Amino acid sequence: MNPIALGGGFDPNTPNAARMYDYFLGGKDNFPADRAAAEQVLRFVPEIPIGIRENREFLCRAVRFLSQQGIRQFLDIGAGLPTQRNVHQVAAEHAPESRTVYVDNDPQVLSHARALLQDSPQVLVVRGDLRRPDRILEDPDVRAHLDFGQPIAVLLLAILHFISDEDDPAGIVARIRQELPPGSYMAMSHVTVDQRPQAAPGVQQVYQSASAPFIARMSSEVLPLFEGLDVVEPGVVDLHRWRPELPVVDPALEHDKPYFLCGIGRVG
Repeated sequence: MNPIALGGGFDPNTPNAARMYDYFLGGKDNFPADRAAAEQVLRFVPEIPIGIRENREFLCRAVRFLSQQGIRQFLDIGAGLPTQRNVHQVAAEHAPESRTVYVDNDPQVLSHARALLQDSPQVLVVRGDLRRPDRILEDPDVRAHLDFGQPIAVLLLAILHFISDEDDPAGIVARIRQELPPGSYMAMSHVTVDQRPQAAPGVQQVYQSASAPFIARMSSEVLPLFEGLDVVEPGVVDLHRWRPELPVVDPALEHDKPYFLCGIGRVG
């Protein structure tokens, strides 16, 4: 699935970050307001769809890696609208007994996900907001579906750049990390503006009228999110450089400054 775990009630006239993400991916679960806002963003950063596709590929490689490390429990916070090769599907390819919890706070996302996954006993969909991690971690349904005495992989993919500094993203990550048993992992990805800082104000302005604000951060502001974790090789790198399966062929991805960092860290 694709992010986001923020939002309020259903409003087709307000651009929604999850539905904009769906539009960038070429999906159909979006409305005119979402498409109009997304097109404004593309004027500032036309390569966004490339980054979003790379984020999807990272998700698949990350879940495969985590499954190979023996992880059988996944907590995807900021699950977003269902798409192809979701977390539970990739995990099942390597370990059919894997259990997955998808967390989101968007009514449309929850409705779609529950309809799609109602016959999947290994999967649970719950409402939650990343800005309130304790409510997610203490949710009785989450606790019943996942065993917090055994390693869990938490996925925070393309969601933290929608968390304001006032909501303390590093503190949120630390709180989740503290609740996880040893041997667990956290996988994260976060847009950075090192490559095109001049575009950041325009993108932020578009998202000001959407369901969640976009927070422009430099890579130096993203790296601290991984503190306290034993980051696995190749470290915190651009999406296409994290254990790629094929050589990079898209010239738009070749540059000398970070644009969309990702990494996986183990909880000691």
